[in-house]
Amino acid sequence: MQLTKQDYVVGAIQDFLLQIGRVVIAGNVELAIFRTSDDAIYAVENRNPHPKGGPLAEGIVSGHYLYDPLYDWKIDLRTGEVQAPDHGKVATYPVTFDGQTVKVSL
Repeated sequence: MQLTKQDYVVGAIQDFLLQIGRVVIAGNVELAIFRTSDDAIYAVENRNPHPKGGPLAEGIVSGHYLYDPLYDWKIDLRTGEVQAPDHGKVATYPVTFDGQTVKVSL
């Protein structure tokens, strides 16, 4: 059985403000999408890997890192890896552009 990815249009580039998270539903996944100060856009599952959970979209972005709003965990938006001394991983999804349209592959 081969799994195929599906692209979801999640908005236009200008819909995503610099360093501000935005919640988007793609398929049955709630995403937190971030546009960094260098105009890169990253999509992660909007679920904190901390045992108590919580959203990530309200986190603070600095460079390519997200500081989650509840537990102050530092998460690499490129890989989803939680940085030491904490540990865990957030699901990340590829982002592509079609002109000004932003797409996420699930």
